Amino acid sequence: MVVMGDAVREEALKRGVPLSREGLGSLMLRLREELGPTAVAKLSLAKASGDAVVFEGVRSLAEVEFFKGFFDQVYVVAVYAPPRVRYERLRSRGRSDDPSTWEDFVERDLRELKVGLGDVIALADHLIVNTSTPEEAINQALSILKRLREGSPRG
Repeated sequence: MVVMGDAVREEALKRGVPLSREGLGSLMLRLREELGPTAVAKLSLAKASGDAVVFEGVRSLAEVEFFKGFFDQVYVVAVYAPPRVRYERLRSRGRSDDPSTWEDFVERDLRELKVGLGDVIALADHLIVNTSTPEEAINQALSILKRLREGSPRG
């Protein structure tokens, strides 16, 4: 699995950008200004190996199209949780860029919607509604991945 946010964090370290919510959020936007809408996908592709790769953290349809240029089959599995659930999960995660207030969380969501996350979710091949436990979401994801490996792209 390639975590696309890790590519942004690595670039932040190279550039001396603080690994804070503000630093990483502005760097994510700056990278897209400098390198285009597929900037984070380009940085992440270098970490991919094998013929079946999961990219976690796709934020735009441009990134999805970019990956289609390198892989024969690309499927988007969106994971959705209601805002309050996501806020509490992010707060408990303990990373330096996690929102500490509801206002920070809303700002983060709006920034991600601005780069196209809502379009990715709306046009996903599969949707996991993650309102229970992380284990249940993982089981749903594994079930989808199993069906994809068996050649059943939908359903």
